[in-house]
Amino acid sequence: MSRDDLISTNAKIVNSVTRSILEHSKSPIIIVVSNPLDVMTYAAFKTAGLPATKVFGMAGILDTARYRAFLAEALQVSPKDIQAVLMGGHGDTMVPLPRYTTVAGIPVTELIDEARLSAIVERTKSGGGELVNLMGTSAWYAPGAAAAQMVEAIVKDENRIFPCCVNLSGQYGLHDTFVGIPVKLGKAGITEMIELKLNADEMKLLHDSSVAVKSVMDVYDGMGL
Repeated sequence: MSRDDLISTNAKIVNSVTRSILEHSKSPIIIVVSNPLDVMTYAAFKTAGLPATKVFGMAGILDTARYRAFLAEALQVSPKDIQAVLMGGHGDTMVPLPRYTTVAGIPVTELIDEARLSAIVERTKSGGGELVNLMGTSAWYAPGAAAAQMVEAIVKDENRIFPCCVNLSGQYGLHDTFVGIPVKLGKAGITEMIELKLNADEMKLLHDSSVAVKSVMDVYDGMGL
């Protein structure tokens, strides 16, 4: 289906489910997994009328897991030793941050050359499509595992730091847009939005990603759902 058909079909489902949730709980924490992720999180947020700390999307954990897996394969190390951050929209405009990527505390840039690292970053951006081509369907295990990590962090009040799709209100110089940034998750939902000290190039990539997301949000708004 076309992008607009996908937005319309999935938004109707997301909005219906969100309204049903609110019939049974007045202050739920809602984690959105449906694609297109950023705009579906926006749809749930608008329908729920809850604070931004209570409605957010699962994307960055999944994207980070793919990034770590591709790096681990290239470096022949365990993905458990790789720490990484991805920001921005869920899709081709996501923003991997090699400067914040380490392997057992070692900056990844000391272990791999720039060309190979750039290729891994590009592979991460199209990782979802790669899986669709291999499986003939969208990924399901990894998104489920990622969402489960978020739920566990909330239920157990672990205050874990994960990249999640959230509504920004001035963070990183962005307003009224839904992109992935690092947040702290606990029993109240998002307990802190973390602002990294991005350099000029990283900030530009994040803002470019936000523009792409905002254009899809505008398509949703134009549907009047």
